[in-house]
Amino acid sequence: MARTPFRHITRYAAMAAASLAVAVSASAQSLIRDAEIEETLREWTDPILTVAGLDPKDVGLYVINDPELNAFVANGQNIHIHTGLIIAADNPEQIKGVLAHETCHIACGHSVSRTRAANVASRPALISIGLGILAIAAGEGGAGAALIGSSQQFAALNFFVHTRAEEAMADTAAVTYLTEIGESPEGIVQFFEKFRAQEVISESRRYPYFRSHPLASDRIRNVRQLADESPTRDVPPTEREQHQYDMMRAKLIGFLDTPGKVRREYPDTDTSEPARYARAIAAMQAADIKVALDTIDSLLVDEPDNPYFWELKGQILFESGRAAESVAPHAKSLELMPGQPLLLINYARSLDARGEPGDVEKAESALRDALIAEPYNAFAWQELAVALEKQGRRAEAQLATAESAYAVGDLMRANMFAHRAVESLDKNTVNYRRADDILLITDPSNPDNRDFYDRMGRGQRLSLSVSGGTQ
Repeated sequence: MARTPFRHITRYAAMAAASLAVAVSASAQSLIRDAEIEETLREWTDPILTVAGLDPKDVGLYVINDPELNAFVANGQNIHIHTGLIIAADNPEQIKGVLAHETCHIACGHSVSRTRAANVASRPALISIGLGILAIAAGEGGAGAALIGSSQQFAALNFFVHTRAEEAMADTAAVTYLTEIGESPEGIVQFFEKFRAQEVISESRRYPYFRSHPLASDRIRNVRQLADESPTRDVPPTEREQHQYDMMRAKLIGFLDTPGKVRREYPDTDTSEPARYARAIAAMQAADIKVALDTIDSLLVDEPDNPYFWELKGQILFESGRAAESVAPHAKSLELMPGQPLLLINYARSLDARGEPGDVEKAESALRDALIAEPYNAFAWQELAVALEKQGRRAEAQLATAESAYAVGDLMRANMFAHRAVESLDKNTVNYRRADDILLITDPSNPDNRDFYDRMGRGQRLSLSVSGGTQ
């Protein structure tokens, strides 16, 4: 996994749709970017999306660095899956079952219907709050507080009446999708049965997935019957799919868990590829570079045409301060997987750090290729700004910085650097027009930006009051 996903992460506000009616709250979480994991999940998900009548290019798929079990659809046609769910699963069938279930929430229009249901469900809650306020005003403080406290329960009961039907529909659709692409729907049953105990755990201790996808015995029974009737029920995952899952899980554990936990999960006596992969990553994380390099080299002996092994070797060398040596492994990863945007970014960073004649120009070219594939990759824009600044092209570097800030929603920084860029860029050029567009879009006087600048202003005023003002 590249350094980019774990050290330079995009802050991401995520909210499960099913909890809207109960408690509207969003928590900042980090998105993981990794070429191998994304390619694997895309390979598994795209056929499901296609059979559901969706265009895979229109559906986003995001991995969230969070140990909790969760997967959900939010912000339009975007499927989000937590690392905790990937690690807790037992096989690729279970992951595919969850992905197929979430696909129906998009294909069946549940995002829109749940928003409407949330609005309807909130009405009894508002009535309860209103009655509580009247009771308090009349001197019945205890009764009033009880009415207000029960308002969320009223909302939840009304909301889940609506969502139970949608969950049943998504279960049925998941079985249908998987059957139609010739895969076993057994995974979704296994996943539900594995966590059946969640149904009797208190709401506060239940995994987020099972708060928004409540389990019930009749639901598990129904999906079990549907799976049993599927002609593809006994189709096992291919060796390739199982290996992909084992490697993906090992990679996540290697990066996200402590070296001690990694060795307990994958002891030295385990010489399988996933075990060595996890141990190589853990050794890199612990700055044990010799062990990391020896282990990744052993994997490359077994599988010399694996681009992700070359990517990891490049990362180990880069992060240990051996940037010049890291260029060749990253170049090899691109030779094996041409045009992969995250691999292009890794290669560009190594070139930029090596700094030999022509490296910065090659880095710029690689970054521009990556940005053609991912025009909103903030880290790629940030690295491009560095490459342009090294070439003395400050105005273009300022525009790239504005693009990076805009991609992560930092309107104030985007506006500031776009303003600097237009002062130096030649008019009637593509770069000038783009900088001018960013200026217009991020203008503080634009009503659409008012909330952002109000929040920034409040934050600045709070900072000044805490520090005692400026000198």
